[in-house]
Parts: sequence; structure tokens; C-alpha cells
Amino acid sequence: MPEEYIMATFADEESAADTLTALRSSKHPLHRVYSPYPGHRILHAMKMKKSPVGYFTLIGGLLGFFAGFGLSIYTAGQWSLIVSGKPVTALVPFFIVGFECTILFSVLGNIIGLLTQARLPRTEKPPEYDAEFSGTRFGILTSCRPDDRDKVMALVREKGGVGKVVRSDETKVTKVTKVN
Repeated sequence: MPEEYIMATFADEESAADTLTALRSSKHPLHRVYSPYPGHRILHAMKMKKSPVGYFTLIGGLLGFFAGFGLSIYTAGQWSLIVSGKPVTALVPFFIVGFECTILFSVLGNIIGLLTQARLPRTEKPPEYDAEFSGTRFGILTSCRPDDRDKVMALVREKGGVGKVVRSDETKVTKVTKVN
């Protein structure tokens, strides 16, 4: 039996967060949540885990630090410098290059992490997307079996939202119909 996707829209963040909490407790899967601005109530209701983008930044910084030191040591060793008995690989000046490469690689790691974890760039909008989600409205896309549709729609109405049923074939959301 194919699932039905329900797109619920809300005028305020509190109603959307309350609906998210209720849907999580009813075990209906959440597919997408749209918000015109980042809200703490919605993030708390979704119980999102921490983003791994910070690990990309950390790995980039560590690679940059060692790459900067390695570059400095390599270039100092390649030149036949007369250093009058001092060590060719002086650590203090190499910290500057290591520090600068740490910053550079951290930023590059952060950008790579952001692009990969946010799955950017997205070339097409999802079919259930409404332009109001970028301005004033909140949206929640959930799915349920056809016999649970009335329960989910009643929950959405009870929390102050408006629901639409988005029917699906096996692969992606294709048709939007309004349910009264």
C-alpha cells in the first residue's frame, strides 16, 4: 500500500513546533521541515543531532597545520643555507606558516563540509515546496498510510495548520491535491 505525503503549513513557529512534537510521538516519519528563519523551538522539537561540519573544519585545520610545517621544513631543507651552526628547521618561525595554513585549510574544510552535508547545490525545488516557506509560513512534510490520513489531518487542524495531501508513486512526490 503506497504512502501518502501530507504537507502541513503553519502561520507561526509555536504551532509548527507543537505539531512536530506530536508527529514525533505518533511515529509518523518527518521528511522535510521548512522555516522562513532558524527557530530554536523547531530545532528542539525535531531533536536534531549535531552537524558533522565541525569535524570537517577540525580535520582541515589539522591537515593545514601539518602541511604548513611540512612545507616550511621542506623548503628550508631544499636551499643550501648557511646558518652558522644554527638548526635549519627553526620551529618558532615555522609556527607562523603552520598557523596561516591552519586557518586556510580550516576554512576550506568548513566549505567542503557545508557543501557535502547540506547536499548543495540543489538544482530543482521539491514539488511540495511553496514560496511562502521563504517568507512567512512554516511547513512540515510527513507521510502516513491512507487509513491514517484523517488522524494526521485532524492533528494538523487541531494545532492550527492547513494540510494538503501530496500523493506519491514509489519514487518521488508527484501530484498535489487539496483536501478539505
